[in-house]
Amino acid sequence: MTDRLTEPLSAVLGARSAAPLAKMGIETVSDLLGHYPRRYGDPGRVSDLAALAIGEHVTVMARVARATVRQMRSRGGAMLQAVVTDGTHNLSLTFFAKRAGVLRHHEDRLRPGRMGLFTGVVGDYRGERQLTHPDYLIVGVDADDEESALVEATRPIPIYPASASAPSWRIQRAVRTVLDPLTEDDVPDPVPQGVRHGHGWGSRLEALRDVHEPYDERQWRRGRDRLRHEEAFVLQAALAQRRAATAAEEATSRPPRGGEAPGLLAAFDAALPFVLTAGQQEVGAQIAEDLARHRPMQRLLQGEVGSGKTVVALRAMLQVVDAGGQAALLAPTEVLAAQHARTLRGLLGPLAEAGMLGGAESSTRVALLTGSLGAAARKEALLDAASGAAGIVVGTHALLGDQVRFADLGLVVVDEQHRFGVEQRDALRAKARTTPHLLVMTATPIPRTVAMTVFGDLETSTLSEVPAGRSPVTTVVVPAANETWTARMWGRIREEVDAGRRAYVVCARIDPDESADVTAEPEGDVDLVDLLEAGDPGASAAPLRAVVEVAAELEQVPALAGVGVGMLHGRMSPAEKDRAMADFASGAVPVLVSTTVVEVGVDVPAATVMVVFDADRFGLSQLHQLRGRVGRGSDPGLCLLVSTAQPGTPAAVRVETMAETTDGFRLASVDLELRSEGDVLGAAQSGRGSSLKLLRVVKDAPVIEQARHDASAVVEEDPTLARHPDLAAAIAQQLDPQREEFLDRA
Repeated sequence: MTDRLTEPLSAVLGARSAAPLAKMGIETVSDLLGHYPRRYGDPGRVSDLAALAIGEHVTVMARVARATVRQMRSRGGAMLQAVVTDGTHNLSLTFFAKRAGVLRHHEDRLRPGRMGLFTGVVGDYRGERQLTHPDYLIVGVDADDEESALVEATRPIPIYPASASAPSWRIQRAVRTVLDPLTEDDVPDPVPQGVRHGHGWGSRLEALRDVHEPYDERQWRRGRDRLRHEEAFVLQAALAQRRAATAAEEATSRPPRGGEAPGLLAAFDAALPFVLTAGQQEVGAQIAEDLARHRPMQRLLQGEVGSGKTVVALRAMLQVVDAGGQAALLAPTEVLAAQHARTLRGLLGPLAEAGMLGGAESSTRVALLTGSLGAAARKEALLDAASGAAGIVVGTHALLGDQVRFADLGLVVVDEQHRFGVEQRDALRAKARTTPHLLVMTATPIPRTVAMTVFGDLETSTLSEVPAGRSPVTTVVVPAANETWTARMWGRIREEVDAGRRAYVVCARIDPDESADVTAEPEGDVDLVDLLEAGDPGASAAPLRAVVEVAAELEQVPALAGVGVGMLHGRMSPAEKDRAMADFASGAVPVLVSTTVVEVGVDVPAATVMVVFDADRFGLSQLHQLRGRVGRGSDPGLCLLVSTAQPGTPAAVRVETMAETTDGFRLASVDLELRSEGDVLGAAQSGRGSSLKLLRVVKDAPVIEQARHDASAVVEEDPTLARHPDLAAAIAQQLDPQREEFLDRA
């Protein structure tokens, strides 16, 4: 049987009609049916042409008075001018074409005396109201009678995401062309009949007709609700399958060491110079319990900036080492991997110096493996990992290489998981004899509904407390055009430097003559790029400030005379990056001008000031991460957001919200509400971005909750979905790398 949904539109609509849709990524019948209306227009008034307002989208019933085609002398081409009337007042209809022949079919249909339904936006030409290139339906030609036309006149008007070559009304016609002939057998339904009946829903075909061809508002709302649940249900079913598959795998139990001989974890806890927060203790107990089981731990650890995730993760790694295993920490960048290695060695002290002079009796090693290591250092790290001498191995994507072997990999810790794909995570897990335990860390606060949608196969632990001793950070928005404020900003940095402290200055790109997309360098993030590509309303069109440019300017700022200014960005070599960070940390170069390479994980306790240029061009979550780089010691922090955003715009709301709160979870929710879902879930998925079209992961929390419940019940009864082939097919299609829509985060 022919699969009607996969038919190319070129075969169904014709090549000419399909070409403009193909440019929008709509190539098959399924693509077109999934191109949902973004809103519905009021069917407008029938008749009373005198009441029409300029700029209003209307649908009117009127009679054709006359229609003539003529050549245009001044601009070339042809024009059809028609006049329709309600019996008292007139309305002009205007059509343009390169040749008069193109307009003859309009002239033939618009015969004087015929009644019609005319839809378009009211314009004005020399004091007369007119519709330019209106869509229309002629009674007796497009509808059987006036009554049928009136029914059309009162229906909601689907308004589709459109383009100049594919206007909304043309998309609507194309949708009807492909939708009307379909039968129930043509449209597989991924939502099982039992789930549908439980909610009182009809079939998927009925839902598609509800949203594309509604007769009233109740109908399109019903269809939209049904399809929104379907989106959530398919995702949650995929995640439920993952949870079930993981639960069926066998892992090596890594219980805490007991008895008289204390292990690394006990020695580490005894040497800690601070007390763990209640949250760290609670989450630590959860993880310890997970590691002791014979099924793989799958846990997401999220928390506020500075909430102590690293200590929690290190204690988990030490428990595994005590139990005879190894732990691998996968970081997204070399800067962050090196930072993690230094931090872990610093926290462990002699406990990380096995085999070295001064090393503790019960100790291990922390190995660092990155792509830029020299041959000798790489060989040593590989040997330490393969022999088991290094209980903890920290690295970047280099850990995934074929040459990397582990003696007994028991725990994989993934930092900033959103930068790694499923295949990368699985490649590291495949290096273990049995499925290793998994701990995913993210420094970006995630609202619960987002975590359920994106990280739905992981148990979630949250650290909300900030350890004692962390200082508050004050955030101020600095108008870029206010010279007095900017001068004071540099003076404030000088005061901090003179007090022995450090300052970051963050720019969105490296060189002033480069395009904005250089922020997608290996060490960069896509957050800013997403905003720029989306044409973020309210964000300034002014050129972005650049690292090289700003560093040179600071050398000339009187307030910073004699102050060392360094640079850090993704095009520097690893050795240059290490040297720049070392000079900054030591105070030899107390001002560091950088790209967002410092966004996550970089820890310099003496850094107290963060200046972010073009702050209105960043997302809130990224600004929150940048702000988290200061105030990490005992001195209070100051974050200065330099903005060119116009008041009242979404861009201005973002930076103002940053100044109002340090609650990362509130910021993440506001960020989601201000930005499109694709920006958020686009980071979770590959290729064309989010496959979610109707679902909104913050606003639709009840839908996600219900879908998770429904999907879990279905998968529990039928883990392989053998009895639900349509659902299995929908999951395979959504997660198929060839369609570039597979989940990349979970």
